[in-house]
Amino acid sequence: MDIRALRYFVEVVRQHSFTRAAEVLHVTQPTISKMVKSLEEELGGPLLLREGRQLRLTDAGQVVFVRGQAVLAEVARLQLELDEVAGLARGELDVGIPPMAGRYFARLIARYRKLYPGVTLRLREQGGKALEQAVLAGELDLGVTVLPQMAPELLTLSVTRHPLMVTFPAERAPASRDGVRLADLRDEPLVLYEDDFVLYRVILDACAAAGFSPQIAGQSRHWDFIGELVAAGAGIAILPAPIAALLDPLRICCRELVDPPLRWELGMVWHDGYLSQAARAWLALCREAFPEAQPATSTPS
Repeated sequence: MDIRALRYFVEVVRQHSFTRAAEVLHVTQPTISKMVKSLEEELGGPLLLREGRQLRLTDAGQVVFVRGQAVLAEVARLQLELDEVAGLARGELDVGIPPMAGRYFARLIARYRKLYPGVTLRLREQGGKALEQAVLAGELDLGVTVLPQMAPELLTLSVTRHPLMVTFPAERAPASRDGVRLADLRDEPLVLYEDDFVLYRVILDACAAAGFSPQIAGQSRHWDFIGELVAAGAGIAILPAPIAALLDPLRICCRELVDPPLRWELGMVWHDGYLSQAARAWLALCREAFPEAQPATSTPS
């Protein structure tokens, strides 16, 4: 069985889309389709059924998906253990970083590549929720997410913490420069990040605690597009202070969210257990790069 074809099939199922799987794996969609088809031919039957724009697993597909994840995890572990023999002169490291967090890690990535040129560093850009699941599944060595993480079994290292800001179109700027209460936003349409971002869940949970369900005016993966939607009057948005500070102050005004005083705390997460030398080196650089970094919940093995 072609391990690459199995990896492509598993990613299609996880993403519920050939297109999204191709983006995650950095290959073309025809390549994904061809490899999945070859896997189906090898196994003697269909694994996926297309129903309109939806994908559904066949019974055989469900078995291959469940077992395939275990096979891919073992293949990854085998490669890690072989790389450990050679130390950091070679090796691989898979790290997931959400779009909002990229600006915090760009210099660290450059420094890591300079210090460990023999390590193949692969980066995945997704929302924190999806990255946590990828770390749990063994697809990523480390991921960045908003803390507290959804999966309590993951170990963490907090790297930075900022307040959340409410952003308004400039012409609708609140007269007072004081902070904003979430309950006062119940009638405001909200522009949010997509569902796989932890901040999406944090905001919805906070709205529920304040006694209302928000009107969602739109969702995006990109902070700059969210800012454009706010400036155009499509709705307001709740963004971390460093992100809100990047928006055009002539078109958008910001007020701190003070009730509840939500905080955007970024942290590295990784699975409890074996941690490669390449991953340990990454965490060591994180502690150097972020003076405010808090000790991990456990010492990596």
